[in-house]
Amino acid sequence: MAKAARQAQPRSSVWLEGKAHRRRGGGQPSGLDRHRIVEVSVRLLDAEGLPKFSMRRLAGELNVTAMSVYWYVDTKDDLLELALDKVMGEMRLPDPDAAGEDWRDQVRALAREYRTLLVGHPWVSALVGVFLNIGPHSLAFSRVVQRVVRRTGLPAKRMTSTISAVFQFVYGYGTLEGHLASRAAAGGMSVDEYFQQALDTVTAAPQAADVLQESREIMAARGGDTVAEMLERDFGFALELLIAGIEAMVAREAEAAGES
Repeated sequence: MAKAARQAQPRSSVWLEGKAHRRRGGGQPSGLDRHRIVEVSVRLLDAEGLPKFSMRRLAGELNVTAMSVYWYVDTKDDLLELALDKVMGEMRLPDPDAAGEDWRDQVRALAREYRTLLVGHPWVSALVGVFLNIGPHSLAFSRVVQRVVRRTGLPAKRMTSTISAVFQFVYGYGTLEGHLASRAAAGGMSVDEYFQQALDTVTAAPQAADVLQESREIMAARGGDTVAEMLERDFGFALELLIAGIEAMVAREAEAAGES
């Protein structure tokens, strides 16, 4: 019972109580520092994925003992949270206070940056929401998103719904796109080759014939010679639908406010 209760509690954070910068006492392992540990962790996570990541594997890549790594981080979770925040810093964030900037363009920019992050680092999807995500880069992203969405003209009570609509869509799209790229790479194929193989496999399944025929017609109408082109067209149009929806809701909220 007590163990179940502990597991149900939110994870703590490496950014609390100075853990992100604390080191254990004793002699410092030669040639090792936190920056290098996190950098190599990200490289391993990109190359091998989250399930294969371990402190022992990391120590081997660093050519040190596992205990040397623990001199810099208390747990594997702390290290994963540090790695997550590091890659969050790769996103180029617009200036929400810049004069003359259109919030629509800034929403597009933020959405594309987040999608690029999720596709480029497929392991990120599994960690978002697991940790408190209060590292400096994560907080910077959240702050800019909130300030840009405030500029849409929607009332404060609609902020969280609007942010969810846009960025949970991007999260889902980027996660699936990242899965596709990972599966293709694991099979030694390009994304286009993997997609064609999957399509051929489904074609051979009689129970999927009707759905597949309808899907072929939809994909043919969509256009695009490569999977990348198809994904880009779908993402771009879906994002424009969301922006148009925000514009429509701004007008509706203004109308409702005028009538009250």
